Amino acid sequence: MAAAAVVPLAYQNNTSTSPEWLNKGDNAWQMISATLVGLQSVPGLVILYGSIVKKKWAVNSAFMALYAFAAVIICWVTWAYKMSFGEKLLPFWGRAGPALGQKFLIKQAALPATVHYFSNGDLETAEATPLYPMASMVWFQCVFAAITLILLAGSLLGRMNIKAWMMFVPLWLTFSYTVGAFSLWGGGFLFHWGVIDYSGGYVIHLSSGIAGITAAYWVGPRSKNDRERFPPNNVLLMLAGAGLLWMGWAGFNGGDPYSANIDSSMAVLNTNICAATSLLVWTCLDVIFFNKPSVIGAVQGMITGLVCITPGAGLVQGWAAILMGILSGSIPWFTMMIIHKRWTLLQKIDDTLGVFHTHAVAGLLGGCLTGLFAEPVLCNLFLPVTNSRGGFYRGSGGVQFLKQIVGGGFVIGWNIVVTSIICVVISLIIPLRMSEEQLKIGDDAVHGEEAYALWGDGEVYDATRHGYSPDYEATQFGKTAIGATQVV
Repeated sequence: MAAAAVVPLAYQNNTSTSPEWLNKGDNAWQMISATLVGLQSVPGLVILYGSIVKKKWAVNSAFMALYAFAAVIICWVTWAYKMSFGEKLLPFWGRAGPALGQKFLIKQAALPATVHYFSNGDLETAEATPLYPMASMVWFQCVFAAITLILLAGSLLGRMNIKAWMMFVPLWLTFSYTVGAFSLWGGGFLFHWGVIDYSGGYVIHLSSGIAGITAAYWVGPRSKNDRERFPPNNVLLMLAGAGLLWMGWAGFNGGDPYSANIDSSMAVLNTNICAATSLLVWTCLDVIFFNKPSVIGAVQGMITGLVCITPGAGLVQGWAAILMGILSGSIPWFTMMIIHKRWTLLQKIDDTLGVFHTHAVAGLLGGCLTGLFAEPVLCNLFLPVTNSRGGFYRGSGGVQFLKQIVGGGFVIGWNIVVTSIICVVISLIIPLRMSEEQLKIGDDAVHGEEAYALWGDGEVYDATRHGYSPDYEATQFGKTAIGATQVV
């Protein structure tokens, strides 16, 4: 009977399963945050991408996101995590290695390259050692890496060869994402110099937007018909995906203090303030200039607000989050609706979902505004460089603003060069763009599957009975969308 009362060690409160350094609240929040970020990708962006594109590309677009999520996980734990958060190899790169062993994963989380010293060699900030196991840290950072590739894919929907995409994902993760992550988060030169990127405005959004438009240049445009007419196949389902993206941002920004603390609460509140403000500003601009509110435009405004607040989510005050929302709802709107249509270079590059505007422009904007509005007390809660502050608070704030510009410049330059090299190398092996036949047919030619099998009142479509004319789509969807509703 005594033996029957014994329970496994995992359920016992002892040092082998609950070591002194473990904070169960922090660990629970970190795993929840990671799950929320994961849900932003699967099913969030899978649904959003599959719905916002033309019907014939629904399956392909959704699958590009799903594949990237799975591929990144395996690459991450095999070599990429330690390149991003491990021991220093170069000022911008960590030493590659697996994150799979039990001894490594159950020990206390630590970022070994984050020890920061004063210029005279004295210790300024100790190594980051969150109060949960390394397994939680590896998974949390993994879903950030995955969503970056999926955001990048938004620039390439509707024409990239799926086999080329399968090669692109591990290469770009290895040679681009890990550099940005280590440089700004893992203890690289930008981290120690004091460039602020609270939760990925540069590492994730600026890099995905710049890499996306660069890759779009090398892949080439969609077919002429698709560029002229690309109506979403399901606006309501698109809103469901957008909703998952918005709510998941609580984990995106709230998990980056690596603790369930007061800073994470500030980050979550500021995130929602900025996103709501940006959505409303974008919608108002649509009404003022196009005389009608656009649902797609509202989603774009929501995204630019979420992106803009990300580099400073836990470092700015609520009033600053509103100002950032006003600017993120107007400046990317202006670049997308006005500058894009007047700049010949941008018109030649087919950025399917306008990721350059919603992520690169908004991410750089957020990074620069963080350099203005980062509040000194909040900075001391989070940043390794003590006495950091935004330009609005004087002191060293002016220098901080310049650091933000330089940090953004590095991310932009690295991604243009490395993404171009990757695309050229892949093109020597396999075409980056689909064949003309695939571009004409869509999902059925690429995957042998279609998103919607039903036609008319529910019966399977039969051309001999239902007929078809080139004008069918026009009669169903009306005239070509203009202004805010047009996907650039």
